[in-house]
Amino acid sequence: MLQGRSDVGEVFVIGGQAAYEEAMGMSCCIRLYVTRVAKDFDCDAFFPTLDDKQFQIVHVSATHSTSDVPFDFVIYERLPVKDGSAAGYTASAAMVQQPSAALAAAGGAGVFGHEEYQYLKAIRQIIQEGVHMEDRTGVGTRSMFGQQMRFNLRHSFPLLTTKRVFWRGVVEELLWFIKGDTNANHLTEKGVRIWEANGSREFLDKRGLGHREEGDLGPVYGFQWRHFGAKYVDMHADYTGQGVDQLAECIRKIKEDPSDRRILLSAWNPADLHLMALPPCHMFCQFYVANGELSCLMYQRSCDMGLGVPFNIASYSLLTCMIAQVCGLKLGEFVHTLGNTHVYQNHVEPLKTQLERTPRPFPVLKINSEVKDIDAFASSDFQLIGYNPHGKIAMEMAV
Repeated sequence: MLQGRSDVGEVFVIGGQAAYEEAMGMSCCIRLYVTRVAKDFDCDAFFPTLDDKQFQIVHVSATHSTSDVPFDFVIYERLPVKDGSAAGYTASAAMVQQPSAALAAAGGAGVFGHEEYQYLKAIRQIIQEGVHMEDRTGVGTRSMFGQQMRFNLRHSFPLLTTKRVFWRGVVEELLWFIKGDTNANHLTEKGVRIWEANGSREFLDKRGLGHREEGDLGPVYGFQWRHFGAKYVDMHADYTGQGVDQLAECIRKIKEDPSDRRILLSAWNPADLHLMALPPCHMFCQFYVANGELSCLMYQRSCDMGLGVPFNIASYSLLTCMIAQVCGLKLGEFVHTLGNTHVYQNHVEPLKTQLERTPRPFPVLKINSEVKDIDAFASSDFQLIGYNPHGKIAMEMAV
């Protein structure tokens, strides 16, 4: 009907389902604009299933949310066809290397609108360009020095979606830090085994800490947050009132003097490093208040991109959300600065699998609004809405 019309530019088709199916079957349909909603709703009509041999993703936006429903915007383009077959490359992998040349015609927004691409691009760069190094664990790494990622906390929560992140573990470990706990057995009893290897008899003996009970990690993160400078005895001692409660002091300053440039939380205590089962990797953060919003910048000296960093992004974003609620502030950004940024050699192939995946909308985090004390939070106070990640990718922890 429109053939030969010189006054027609682009034609847009807006469904229902049958109209979409017919349009997508036409070769002249070169581009799809899709809104992905990360929540299930009862319905009886669905957008047609997309064939990845016909269409590739060329843009994924940042995650937005309204009424606690996360969503994003995706642009697909029809793949070129040669001799009856598709172009022969995976769209997501190609995106991380180089944006589509057709993006200008698609509206000008960058491919990497979704913040998870910061993480994926860093991994690809390390695998392709990183320096091969031996390391403490004996596994070996490919590494680069100095990276930074920024995550907007205002509309969504940055729990990575290209693999499933152990959310319950993130929550339980952070609550354990906040308590100042150093007993890894308390996490293991809850099915969170992330510290089990570093608290094992073998590992403690190797660290010269053979006098410690199994599971006694020494003056690690939480101890430094709540009792900086106190003399460490063991995981059973009562440290009430001892040392500097840095976390409480940060909260006091945020409430009373939000423009202070010394709102700092440090887990790095050189005097105690020899007493720790593992010196802190995520070692230092600073809080910043502007326009009624709380932001956090964290410096991480040693960054295991495969296993640790997805966990760390979520953990410090969650800490920022909790402190913002306690202090009556809105949310700003989490800024993650990474020092020795590395991929373990035995993680390269699993991470290549992850690079083939397209990010999905970040979830929304709901926190029990009645909790106003940082020490009063429980795991039941946190609810993720719309977390629909790709499947788990197994990676072995280097110890």
